[in-house]
Amino acid sequence: MSRRTPTGAAVLQPQVTEAITEAVLDELAENGYARLSMEAVAKRAGVGKSALYRRWASKQEMAMGVICAYSIAMISVPDTGTLRGDLRASLDALTQWLTHPRFARILPDLVAETARNPELGEVVGLLVGEPKRERTAEIFRRAIQRGELPRDTDIDLALDLIAAPVYWRLAVRAAETGLTYLDDLTDVLLRALSATS
Repeated sequence: MSRRTPTGAAVLQPQVTEAITEAVLDELAENGYARLSMEAVAKRAGVGKSALYRRWASKQEMAMGVICAYSIAMISVPDTGTLRGDLRASLDALTQWLTHPRFARILPDLVAETARNPELGEVVGLLVGEPKRERTAEIFRRAIQRGELPRDTDIDLALDLIAAPVYWRLAVRAAETGLTYLDDLTDVLLRALSATS
């Protein structure tokens, strides 16, 4: 027997959710996580606070839900047919994520906030870090199946090798990737992964 939606139950309207999502990202980019508030988001989105609470129970749940959805949507793991092609495409996607005009301002603040708030750090790792790593791990599984990498390849370490240089260059050094950086990094990563076999 199918269940009916109770009379008077709230129906979440996609355009309202989109307006709220954009408002959350704008507030995070402009003011940071510590100063983020449900009131400010509701005002910027042009909705009542009840619209937010119908979707999320707290500021943390709202922020992480929006950041997670935004980040996962930007993960691109195309199957180019080769490990080199997959690595290069993954580096492109990572660079686009880290250099996005809004997210480039959100991420450093979020990293600093997780250092002060370990509970938030666990949530960020669970909702943002792990899904991104799990999807990207697919390029190494495919390479192993194609015989490009040995079966005992340390995928967890390989994932660190992809993310660390790009994050360090863009977020820590504030340097650009330039015309050949990602190509050169791809070659270095391929040599490093081959050296571990």
